[in-house]
Amino acid sequence: MIDKIKKLAKKYSEEFIEIRHHLHANPELSYQEFETSKFVQGKLKEFGIPFEIKATTGVVGLIKGKNPQKRIIAIRADMDALPIREENDVPYKSKNEGIMHACGHDVHTTCLLGAAKILSELKNEWEGTVKLIFQPGEEKLPGGASIMLKEGVLKPKPIAVIGQHVSPNIEQGKIGIRKGKFMASMDEIFVEVRGKGGHGAQPHQNIDPVVISANIIVAMQQIVSRMSDPAMPTVLSFGKVIADGAINVIPDKVYMEGTFRTLDEKWRSEAHIRMTKMAKSIAESMGGSCDFKIVRGYPFLINEEKLTEEVFGFAQEYLGKENVIEADQWMAAEDFASYSQQADACFFLLGIRNEKKGITSSLHTPTFNIDEDALQKSTGLMAHIALRKLGN
Repeated sequence: MIDKIKKLAKKYSEEFIEIRHHLHANPELSYQEFETSKFVQGKLKEFGIPFEIKATTGVVGLIKGKNPQKRIIAIRADMDALPIREENDVPYKSKNEGIMHACGHDVHTTCLLGAAKILSELKNEWEGTVKLIFQPGEEKLPGGASIMLKEGVLKPKPIAVIGQHVSPNIEQGKIGIRKGKFMASMDEIFVEVRGKGGHGAQPHQNIDPVVISANIIVAMQQIVSRMSDPAMPTVLSFGKVIADGAINVIPDKVYMEGTFRTLDEKWRSEAHIRMTKMAKSIAESMGGSCDFKIVRGYPFLINEEKLTEEVFGFAQEYLGKENVIEADQWMAAEDFASYSQQADACFFLLGIRNEKKGITSSLHTPTFNIDEDALQKSTGLMAHIALRKLGN
């Protein structure tokens, strides 16, 4: 079966590239993937695959082999793009100003469509059912996965959910997999520090929210360095600070936004309490006040160990042992984690880096791109993993 899959992946490789180019040139933001959804629906119709709509723009296809009730496996891709202005000079550059597939979701969607075409063409040669999950809103809370789950996307429960993410840190032709806890939980932090503004030359007459905010940011790093277990990965970062004063004007308030990430739910909840208490007490001790809001985001992503060992082996069969590596823990967050909390799941990294072609840019940058040879590898690999896990 491997040879048949590889032959079809090669046969349709140019078509897969054309699909990716279309998706890349027409990106849409989270929960606005209306044209992307229509495109996916059109391709599934073309492939003869029935589907239903969930979460407004989500698409769920079903490929039934022989004895379809025997086992069900799900494969997931995300479809949304980011609010980034593309700087790549390519024919398929984004046509939607200020929106770009800078996280590779165009690749994920393409690869799942490609795997779907291969699996559908071979459906008389395998047993079971493959569920195709094309999901909206991965980049924005509450996450499209949570909405899809509420609408029953994993009912009946599959034996496994498989997903992937492109990685510019891994060479094209290779994939990275890790058992157990793999990616971090993610919480959004919103802080407003209030004081009393006034002339910058008369700080004694004011309550400076800028200085209060600076103390909060610095002190809260103790949450990571002194309060968390050194063996437990933890990240606390503030990426947005707005103090709308001037060189000689102390503002009345400062606004901050940040993120908190870890790999343990108990510590996550404890840290929320500690952060809130610390920020408020610092502000009050300096004469100001503080509103500290935490929006709980995605859970941590866990790759079920037995399934991941199996997928590791399946990938070695398809790509060769030298092309399947163990990935490091990654403190980025992924709402695929929601599926991993509901069913056995495996999420792996698809290498797309090629220094000779100048393809080295990081995720979420205006110059992000991929070595498109990865498309052929991934479409065939996902089809192979699905059929091997189904027992074929």
